[in-house]
Amino acid sequence: GRQLEAGMRGILITCNMNERKCVGEAYSLLGEYGDLLYGPEQFSDHEERLSGSDREEDEDDVEAALKKEVGQIRASTEQKLRRFQSVESGANNVVFIRTQGIEPENLVHHILKDMHTTKKKKTRVILRMLPISGTCKAFMEDMKKYTETFFEPWFKAPNKGTFQIVYKARNNSHMSREEVIKELAGIVGSLNPENKVDLNNPEYTVVVEIIKTVCCLSVVRDYVLFRKYNLQEVVKSNKEGAQQNPSSLTEEQNSEVAKAETEEKSSKEVKEENK
Repeated sequence: GRQLEAGMRGILITCNMNERKCVGEAYSLLGEYGDLLYGPEQFSDHEERLSGSDREEDEDDVEAALKKEVGQIRASTEQKLRRFQSVESGANNVVFIRTQGIEPENLVHHILKDMHTTKKKKTRVILRMLPISGTCKAFMEDMKKYTETFFEPWFKAPNKGTFQIVYKARNNSHMSREEVIKELAGIVGSLNPENKVDLNNPEYTVVVEIIKTVCCLSVVRDYVLFRKYNLQEVVKSNKEGAQQNPSSLTEEQNSEVAKAETEEKSSKEVKEENK
């Protein structure tokens, strides 16, 4: 469980060289906003899990009592890491924080929305912070099968939306970017023909991050507005003003932001995601 693998949910974070400091910043930032959104993390009392027979046997046994105490300390430590747990990502300058009991998309969107509004810089080494709501094996057949279900909450009729797909692969040479984008876009279209590609101002951005043999997926909102979910860029001043709520931007204003951010994008091709 200490290495990124299929079946995990969490937050993928890119940084500039200093991964250890990045993990520290991530724990601090996620802990701050996690407590705000979900309340302080509750740690269960490991001792309460012991059965009555265990307690009776342990009462007069010093050695067993010591073992129990060590076990409680270890369990307490594991409990404290329950909500956020750093695991090996498999790529340089990439940190993966495994999450339990929270919605990564909601938490990360809340963080970026707050930083976009306040323009208060809270990190030094963290660059981008991407929620990962699902992971599967990074092979085309696995990805097709997985995303047919994964995409349903956003794109299956009667749900619909405009979308773009951004793709990044690290330490992986067997996947074809063009094939992945084509296949996943086809699946979104099959769920509801009214889902349309929009590279300028999409309602949803499908994030595909492949590391070695693991495919990390999410569907996020305000990707353009929040500067590709870059914590360094989102706090910079822009013409929309520091105090404006993203959800209150008019369609015209959103379009202006999108155009400014996507001038380099081709109108016929989904641009490969950069750090």
